[in-house]
Amino acid sequence: MALKIQKFVLDFEKPVVELEDKITEMREYALSTGVELEDDIKRLEKKAEQLRKEIYSKLNRYQRVQLARHPMRPYTLDYIGKICSYFEELHGDRFFADDSAIVSGIARIDDYSVVIIGHQKGRDTKAKMYRNFGMPNPEGYRKAMRIMNMAAKFNKPIITLIDTPGAYPGIGAEERGQAEAIAHNLFEMSHLPVPIINVIIGEGASGGALGIGVGDRILMMENAWYSVISPEGCAAILWRDAAKAEEAAEAMKVTAPDLVDLKIIDELIKEPEGGAHYKPDEAAMIVKETILHHLKELLQIPVDELIDQRIEKFSKMGSWKE
Repeated sequence: MALKIQKFVLDFEKPVVELEDKITEMREYALSTGVELEDDIKRLEKKAEQLRKEIYSKLNRYQRVQLARHPMRPYTLDYIGKICSYFEELHGDRFFADDSAIVSGIARIDDYSVVIIGHQKGRDTKAKMYRNFGMPNPEGYRKAMRIMNMAAKFNKPIITLIDTPGAYPGIGAEERGQAEAIAHNLFEMSHLPVPIINVIIGEGASGGALGIGVGDRILMMENAWYSVISPEGCAAILWRDAAKAEEAAEAMKVTAPDLVDLKIIDELIKEPEGGAHYKPDEAAMIVKETILHHLKELLQIPVDELIDQRIEKFSKMGSWKE
């Protein structure tokens, strides 16, 4: 899927984008007139690189949430297209329908035959409607579980790519058992006899993310977020004012560095300077290398031990008193 879309710029990106636009204009002017501007262009390029490093090294939590939602950010099918030499999509839950908010299929990453399952958003209005804005219905989670069971049957490792604002909260979804479908996946994924790697590539919201988010390794991209509720939803509940989302994000600790410290995720995946949307090819290669690193490790662990470690991993999350 191409990443071509009308230019979208976040407020904190504007200084860099304006400078890059100026560089582009100077290049076009130099090309059309023959005027030598190379020294000036190099000077501005260096300034833009320094400015980008300065801005992206000081992002607050809510700015990272905004980056996770950037409409030019790579989605599941973009990563599949860049890291897999082969992908065959499989459709349907065999009960009700095929949910386009979740894509799944068999794939090859270098020498490894795997199953990949992920949330998929759309870029234009038509695609957003088709993908239901990346919000799965219960049949999406049942499709995912069907494919995971197939992976277990044929001894294929499972890779899940998580990027959803949440499971679809519509009446029809609830009538068809949204909560049961997610709960069933949580239970079944806890003891599937194959390695499972979860990668949070964008938004990891609530049960919508957890429905395909139980695994042996939980990896998270630098500018992604992962939480039981969005900062806007939290602010609306606590202060009855969604405009306080930035304050909520700071309190909730939803970013990858926070979740590494809290031992919720296993590794932060660094993104190219400027974010995954700025250099999607480079971001995809980083994701690929990280997945392969963990896959090689997990394939060396006996199945019984793998399942025990997975259950223990999730049992240790959080703290409580009796």
